[in-house]
Amino acid sequence: MSVADFTGQLLTFIARLITGAQGHWKGCPPLPEQRIYFANHQSHFDIVLIWAAFPHELRAQTRAIAARDYWAKSAFRTWLTSAVFNAIYVSRTRAKPDEDPLEPLVEALGHGDSLVIFPEGTRSHTGTPLAFKSGLFHLAEQFPHVPLVPTWIDNVQRVMPKGEVVPVPILCTVTFGEPIRLQPGESKADFLVRAREALLAQRPNPEWAEKVVA
Repeated sequence: MSVADFTGQLLTFIARLITGAQGHWKGCPPLPEQRIYFANHQSHFDIVLIWAAFPHELRAQTRAIAARDYWAKSAFRTWLTSAVFNAIYVSRTRAKPDEDPLEPLVEALGHGDSLVIFPEGTRSHTGTPLAFKSGLFHLAEQFPHVPLVPTWIDNVQRVMPKGEVVPVPILCTVTFGEPIRLQPGESKADFLVRAREALLAQRPNPEWAEKVVA
């Protein structure tokens, strides 16, 4: 077993120990087919939590999106995201006017990979997702055969609040909803609103928010 594989298994164990990392597949079964999982973004711990909620066979073919300006900031972060999570780096600002930030995502989908993306583009600090950026629409337009799975991460902002480095043991869930697709003739604005509503529909009962892992 490689160091990267061992680290991935260790992080999965730690995430499950701290949060329970319960994956609820309410709208689709956990099949190893190509998908785009679009999730709410609350913490840098989001990627680890989704990773822990996936069965092993899904982890092997699913790549998370990581912000280059944060995750490539040090040698360790770069190794963690690239070697352990096989992440795809994206730039939140364009270095060149003609640069397409979706190019690495399109390339990965073209190779048959699944993706985990955060269509808000940045973290929400209110618990409610921000308006979605246009990237999800363009991917749905270019890959109409790939189902888009709304993925709600609950409570993780309390596990790793902004500015903290020590996680707090709070029960978290990851709920996978019914896949959606871009409808014929659907406008970008309408699609992004519908996708956000599909994500919000996956929110669990608020009583989960007060449960702490014993």
